[in-house]
Amino acid sequence: MVRKLNTVVLGAIFTIVAFAVLWPVVHMVSAALAPGQSIANLPVVPFANGVTTQHFEFVFTQTPYLRWFRNTLVIAVCTSVGTMLFASMGAYVFSRYQFSFKRHILMTFLILNIFPAFVGMVAVYVVLLRIGGLDTLWGMVLIYLAGNMPFATWMVKSYLDQIPKSLDEAARIDGASGFRIYAQIIVPVARPILTFLAVTAFTAPWMDFILPKLVLRSPENQTLALGLFSFVTDKNNFFTNFAAGSLVVAVPFMIFFVATQKSLIASLAGGAVKG
Repeated sequence: MVRKLNTVVLGAIFTIVAFAVLWPVVHMVSAALAPGQSIANLPVVPFANGVTTQHFEFVFTQTPYLRWFRNTLVIAVCTSVGTMLFASMGAYVFSRYQFSFKRHILMTFLILNIFPAFVGMVAVYVVLLRIGGLDTLWGMVLIYLAGNMPFATWMVKSYLDQIPKSLDEAARIDGASGFRIYAQIIVPVARPILTFLAVTAFTAPWMDFILPKLVLRSPENQTLALGLFSFVTDKNNFFTNFAAGSLVVAVPFMIFFVATQKSLIASLAGGAVKG
């Protein structure tokens, strides 16, 4: 009897939690498919006013949405790949080699994580102005890579420290170079943490608004965050179009998470390293 009661209580709790999590998503889908433009006209009950695809048609035919999507995808993919590559190489060097000022450099990386991104915005703007990176996609990639490196290097280094150095020594006895050990032994073993790093590095530029607002000025270089925000300014009130555009934004995330879920779970569980 008690066991059955516990099952009922747990089921009720999980149902309430699932409802609280899914309710905003359902409303977002409802807003994207609802007739009209204003959020004030949206019904309390989702889909009560019927459904329409006119907002998706508007987004794809009347706005440069695909260009915003392409620009954001280029920035996110380059940032993700670059962060994985440079952070893993840096972490491998810090994990496997001894050199002067190693501890001081790592401590500097740790201190850099303390400061919020807003502190460096003026410096970022000045540096990009000097090197011609303002209003360019590669300038945005450079900012995100520089911001990701300290934390990413620390995180991957901590993971690599758990990989037995006997693997390196065995490969070195067989004549493998340092780069070959990194590419053919360390990277495959560290794939879970690199996958997690790729997801987090991909997510930040995809959702960011402040840095693109600071750097990107011309309409042809706008990202999704900037473009979608133009639907809901003090002069525009196109919330349903905003909802339709936001719904499409979630598609790459769903594909990415489904494709990498096994590695993500392995990384979070911390059970990928075996002696």
